[in-house]
Amino acid sequence: MALHPPPGPPSEQGKLRTLLGAHLPEIVYGANDGVITTLAVVAGVSGAQLPNQIIVILGLANLVADGFSMGASALLSERSKPNPPRFGKAGRKGGITTMGFVLAGCIPLAAYLVPGLGDNRFWLATILAMITLFLIGAARSFFTTRPFFQAGAEMLLVGSVAALFAYGIGLLGAQSVAEARAL
Repeated sequence: MALHPPPGPPSEQGKLRTLLGAHLPEIVYGANDGVITTLAVVAGVSGAQLPNQIIVILGLANLVADGFSMGASALLSERSKPNPPRFGKAGRKGGITTMGFVLAGCIPLAAYLVPGLGDNRFWLATILAMITLFLIGAARSFFTTRPFFQAGAEMLLVGSVAALFAYGIGLLGAQSVAEARAL
């Protein structure tokens, strides 16, 4: 029978992994929604062929308002359980959801905040969002039994469908407005 030394204190990397794993649902929920809704704003406004300034204004408004709403909803959801956790614990979950939303949601918007990119901003925003969705989804494999590529592809697919709908609605909206003005 081999003797194993008693476990020592967890390393900083181990603590971070434990913390991330404990809050993985909030991180994924917030980050996924942040990327998708920001990309939806970008896609909808781009589909409507409105100026880039509108994308930046609506994108920033989305990050602040929807990020806060996501965090508040996560907090209230936790506090609605039969044995609700203390406000501080529920608030922590809400804060992590908000951070995931805002940090990930900034990524597609970054294409409109960097000067000198010209007319390729929409495609850069889309590519950045798709890469982000894949990587966030794939990162789940470090905490679950899901394979890396499968977990990433699943999140990428869901986000892509949402962006296509938003772009199509923006395109149809712009056409409808143009036809109404022509009457």
